Amino acid sequence: MKPKITIKIIAKELGVSTSTVSKALRDSHEISQETKDRIKAYADYYNYRPNNLALQLRNQKTKVIGIILPKIVHHFFSTVIKGVENEASNRGYNIMVCFSNNEEQKEAETIDVLTNGSVDGLLVSIAKETLENGKFSHFNRLIDNEVPLVLFDRTHKSIDCDKVIVDDIGAGYKATKHLLNSGCENIGIITTPEHVTVGLHREQGYEKALKEEGIKVNRKLIIEVDEDCNIKDQIEELFENKIDAIFAVNEIYAAIAIRIAKERGLSIPEDVSVIGFTDGLISEYSSPSITTVVQHGFTMGKQAAEMLIDRIENEEERKESQTKVISSNIKSRESTKS
Repeated sequence: MKPKITIKIIAKELGVSTSTVSKALRDSHEISQETKDRIKAYADYYNYRPNNLALQLRNQKTKVIGIILPKIVHHFFSTVIKGVENEASNRGYNIMVCFSNNEEQKEAETIDVLTNGSVDGLLVSIAKETLENGKFSHFNRLIDNEVPLVLFDRTHKSIDCDKVIVDDIGAGYKATKHLLNSGCENIGIITTPEHVTVGLHREQGYEKALKEEGIKVNRKLIIEVDEDCNIKDQIEELFENKIDAIFAVNEIYAAIAIRIAKERGLSIPEDVSVIGFTDGLISEYSSPSITTVVQHGFTMGKQAAEMLIDRIENEEERKESQTKVISSNIKSRESTKS
């Protein structure tokens, strides 16, 4: 059986660019007849056929970019959309927003629908189920067919495309240091399952800060929340241990932790300090208001849109994939000690 062939493989074997291969297969006048014949012969030998939908996407510009989000419940994603819309509007593009509901199949189907001539490129934050299963074929198909793609926030290192991420390890470190510097020692963390990379990286920052202070990491103080089960019950387990602080990797977990503490007659922050992630309305208007790690979602969205539109408008320049990293900062409020 002949091996599966992609545009990238053809380009590498024949010593030309992927752009040249694409143009040759489209019978572009920009490519010499000799080069076109050589590329087409190679493609025919390996029964390669270009993805017609991808070709249509590249050849008929819509001035629309698609965004696929896991879900909209988090304030962070709404700020990302604002950043994307701002950059897109400034450069003459509209946006189309869809949701995967954290489901792999829904994500793949949405990609197929959007790349059927509806958009010029895609911005995607990967669904939780896709990360859990580790199956990224729907993304690799886009890359093989040179469909402009930028991943943001939830990404995966095996997918070779542009990415915009928060320095989640640094953010987890800053949050934990903030608690340590206020005199806390027994710090619990409420995080996501390991396959969700943003939570994993924040946990790594948490462990790094503890180790620097000579504090042994206690696995009993690490709660990995399964959102398909009762979240409050899982977080409640943390309070069975002797804790004086909690780092929650999103503001919803932080708000739930504060509610549980109050139900147990604990004072915030005198008995337990709490720091969350994402500076949304929940953090600002909770009682007490929640100290939080600010992710700068607007900046992330703006930079992701900028990278994508640059790819769309400069498709002849096939540069190496880039990753932009956005730093975070702490906004102190009432839920932590001075």
